[in-house]
Amino acid sequence: MNTVYGFLAWTCAVGGLAAFAYRLPDLLRRKHDPALWALCTYFLCSGISFLVDLDALRVHISALFGRPNVTSLIVQVAVVVLTAAQQVVLVYWSCPPEEARRRARRRVLFFGVALCVLVAASIAVSPVTKSKTATSTILLSIQHGEYALYMSFYLVICAIGQFETVRLSLRFTKMANRQWLKVGMRTVTLGASLILVYCVTRSIQIAGTRLHFDGSALDPVQWSCGSIGALLQITGWTIPSWGIHITRALGWLRSYRSYLRLRPLWWALYQASPDIALDPPRSWPRDLIPPRDLHYSLYRRVIEIRDGQLTLRTSLSLADFAREARSLDLPEDPTSPLGEALQVRAVLSRPPEERAEQADASDIPARPPYEDFRDEVEWLTEVASSFTALAQGRSPRAEARVTT
Repeated sequence: MNTVYGFLAWTCAVGGLAAFAYRLPDLLRRKHDPALWALCTYFLCSGISFLVDLDALRVHISALFGRPNVTSLIVQVAVVVLTAAQQVVLVYWSCPPEEARRRARRRVLFFGVALCVLVAASIAVSPVTKSKTATSTILLSIQHGEYALYMSFYLVICAIGQFETVRLSLRFTKMANRQWLKVGMRTVTLGASLILVYCVTRSIQIAGTRLHFDGSALDPVQWSCGSIGALLQITGWTIPSWGIHITRALGWLRSYRSYLRLRPLWWALYQASPDIALDPPRSWPRDLIPPRDLHYSLYRRVIEIRDGQLTLRTSLSLADFAREARSLDLPEDPTSPLGEALQVRAVLSRPPEERAEQADASDIPARPPYEDFRDEVEWLTEVASSFTALAQGRSPRAEARVTT
């Protein structure tokens, strides 16, 4: 077993058993959920199928059972069981309960009979007893006609199961209404496709023993496709559980980024109208530390910016805005993000006593707030970026071209 295969095998073994441990608490709470039972069975068998065949353990396991290379049979039994478990999960996820039970029984019966035949055949046919690694054991064993026939039957079982997994996964992907569930099913489909490649390459190797050509060159292809395919399937089945945490983390990062980017605009408005702030402002270094309730703090920042803008609008007329825009050679559009930033800059650039003077702001068109809070945050972030560029003396024409 080379280093890459050893790494993949260890990863698959640990991944399968870790996924089983992760879902076990759910299984204890939902003992009457057949799909969850099947999913946990899949994870457990997947981990075992790689664990027992590791070169560091296979000799000791064989010695424990008193039968050389018994790990090959354990692996094959585990693979048949996990293949059946996959079918049960998919039919329960994609069919009504009554229909799912009927289809699940048929699949369990089919793979159960196939497993009995496989175990009975293994009593009469065994792999070679003198082999150092798991991969070389199979390569040497399929040189014998009886074991080649046994392996062919095993590969047919695997191929049927993985073909059904591809078909049912594609079907369920169309029905799924959650993003991470779709991603998970696509990952399972890709993993099943790679395992089908494993079945094909192993079959070519078996055919080579009968047709007198050496198929050992395909060995890296078959074990890499089998291992990577299994790892993708483990990942795909777990994605719906932990994918939502990635979505929440990315959402939190976006909110935190927006919270910081809005600060320069909010701070300028607060200095002009301190009454807009519900809570005393934090210093800039402290503001870099995420608040305990980030969503609430971002919501307050958006509301306070809007309140500050409304307060300043009473001190600016459309003619004043147009004059300010022409002086900077900028578009005279008060409803764009650049236009809103320019309105704030035009008022704040005046002395405080002039800001107190009322102006006819009724002729300045106002953009109604977005109904979606995320759209409102995105818009005000663009306003804040334009305001920062104006305050720093940079040309915000790029922002103007994007938003007009």
